[in-house]
Amino acid sequence: MTKSSTSGLTRRALLGAFAATAVVAAPTYSHAAGFLRGGGDIRRIRMYSGRTGERIDMIYWVDGKYIKDAVKEVNHFMRDWRTDQVKDMDLRTIDIMAASHNMLDVNEPYMLLSGYRSPQTNAMLRSRSRRVAKNSLHMQGQAADLRLSSRSVSQMARAAMSCHAGGVGKYSRSNFVHMDCGVVRAWGG
Repeated sequence: MTKSSTSGLTRRALLGAFAATAVVAAPTYSHAAGFLRGGGDIRRIRMYSGRTGERIDMIYWVDGKYIKDAVKEVNHFMRDWRTDQVKDMDLRTIDIMAASHNMLDVNEPYMLLSGYRSPQTNAMLRSRSRRVAKNSLHMQGQAADLRLSSRSVSQMARAAMSCHAGGVGKYSRSNFVHMDCGVVRAWGG
């Protein structure tokens, strides 16, 4: 494995870490938007919410099929905590999150800052910040804002971008990464 630079993992190190985990039957993403094929037959998501105090650590996909009850729990966990509204999350976003987490080789769960946002919550946040999109994918259940204390924003963003499956926003000042299943693009610093 190559040496990590001071700014985070090198591309070679990231690819090497992924290859090493694939060898030991890490979760596969063979049916998820055509990325990360091979290596295993489960998908797992681990998160906690500082807002609600809730935690989730579950396998939500086995042998090519999503587990309905597990997906329902993920949807509830990622609800708009301000309004308590639940929306079915786009499973492609969950897959991107899980794949990125796996590539980062951490046991620490993601801290979920924002999953689904109701139109009311999005409007309120937008009134406070220019950085909140009017037609945010959060309102469609297609985005999540995440943080890991053991990995930098740059490391998390590189892992998500390597999926080539959606949008990745780096918010270094606020210490989080936005991941979505929209058009492949990247922004922020």
